[in-house]
Amino acid sequence: MKNNTSKILGVIPARYNSFRLPGKPLKLIGEKSMIQHVYEKACQSLQNVIVATDDKRILKCVESFKGNVVLTKNSHQNGTSRCLEAVNNWSNKTKLDYDYVINIQGDEPLLHEDHINKLIKCFDDSRTDFATVALEINSQNYPKKGKVFLVKDVNDYALYFSRNIIPYQKNYQIENAELKGKFYQHIGIYGYQKDCLKKFCSMNPSFLERSENLEQLRWLENGGKIKVGITNYLSHPVDTEDDLKKVRKIYEKKHQL
Repeated sequence: MKNNTSKILGVIPARYNSFRLPGKPLKLIGEKSMIQHVYEKACQSLQNVIVATDDKRILKCVESFKGNVVLTKNSHQNGTSRCLEAVNNWSNKTKLDYDYVINIQGDEPLLHEDHINKLIKCFDDSRTDFATVALEINSQNYPKKGKVFLVKDVNDYALYFSRNIIPYQKNYQIENAELKGKFYQHIGIYGYQKDCLKKFCSMNPSFLERSENLEQLRWLENGGKIKVGITNYLSHPVDTEDDLKKVRKIYEKKHQL
């Protein structure tokens, strides 16, 4: 799939009723809504992008900046199943078909193009059916709790994801080169071969998924593999009002004259 994004559909799930920050996609950052920022960032790397929402306020917002948007059911338990419905609705509407789907978080207004580009590159490996991205952190700058972490094999396939910092390093503070390993913080962006997205959504939630509250573990627990692209660029998801204030400050600083 090298350098060809015509067969990729980028989908941005966006729901209004966020528990910690209601109306999150419509929050302003500068003069634009959060969802417009995410949409425009995604369009820098992808030819085909749509927003998937269950709320007419978000629908109207996306239409106002001439973005592509589809209305989905409000009964979805997660963004992945909403993503699949959106793909089907959009394909039925446009009569276009796609081989790959990229699921882009709607609360990443500072989304970096490298996250999408590294995800796309994962599919240069013909064995990749499911992909994601991680940020490399050196153990000398020990990672903070409250994020999602992963460990991977030598071929860049994920072994496990956890809300705990993994791998555990008993003696990480000791001056020992073998213990100064790398950590990988998960960036919540996913790519799928379309058939694998359908298969994933047909599976029941798994034990590990429910235990960690991380739906990607459903794929691993059922014997699937997830290719990991490595980025050096931070992710700035907005989950709370404090997160929103931080992102606004970063945005204002970048756009000061």
